[in-house]
Amino acid sequence: MKRLIKQLMMISVLFFVFVSSASAESYPNRPIHWGFKKASEGRQAEAGQEWDELLKKHEAYYKGDPTQMDIYLTFDNGYENGYTAQILDILKKEKVPATFFVTGHYLESASGLVKRMVKEGHIVGNHSWHHPDLSQVSDERFKEELEKVKEKTEELTGVKKMHYLRPPRGIFSERTMALANEEGYTHVFWSLAFKDWLTDQQKGAQYSYDNIMNQIHPGAIILLHTVSKDNADALESVIKDLKKQGYKFKSLDDLTNKNHQEKKQQKKKKKKK
Repeated sequence: MKRLIKQLMMISVLFFVFVSSASAESYPNRPIHWGFKKASEGRQAEAGQEWDELLKKHEAYYKGDPTQMDIYLTFDNGYENGYTAQILDILKKEKVPATFFVTGHYLESASGLVKRMVKEGHIVGNHSWHHPDLSQVSDERFKEELEKVKEKTEELTGVKKMHYLRPPRGIFSERTMALANEEGYTHVFWSLAFKDWLTDQQKGAQYSYDNIMNQIHPGAIILLHTVSKDNADALESVIKDLKKQGYKFKSLDDLTNKNHQEKKQQKKKKKKK
């Protein structure tokens, strides 16, 4: 009986090692288009149990703690349209941290703004070099897309590490999530967004303001595009009014560090038991 128990224990250990060391190739590559049920009346956005479990499995995020009045402001920067400096001015004035997910085109065409982002305490995240559907590229191309952004960012700013990835067009797969993890990246999606990127269909600051305020919720990760004049013109009012409501603007580092600390505490509790 003891021998059987030992054999079963050995099988369990080998299975654990196999699962924990599984390569990205072992994961399905079915393209997933990020989406969710929008937040309303202060209730959090919901992506559904299936995606919640998938993101948890790969330590990805799309929202924070529902009990905390925290907000995480993020911007996607595919190209410069003349409004990022205004946005940075507002963030500096209001002392609000943000994360800017940049492409190769942005790094090459707006290097001064990228340097300013880092100098003023913001995070620069990876949005890939060419903005492809990452689920449709090879492992080698995937790594190259991320590495070129990382290397150029370091060249411009001196920042050697890049922790956060936002997949272009919100398209990903379990394979690409695993690949990103292997490269040291955490996927960051969003729980608040609206159609703000069409530069020829801007509708005024009130449009941006209303969309943000109607969807706001505790733990929101807000996605805005810097090409939008509406966003640039609405941002200061949005920040001031959300502060009045009791919201606090936090960095993605606050979100991930907090969660990492909680996981460590949980592991310690399990060991004590």
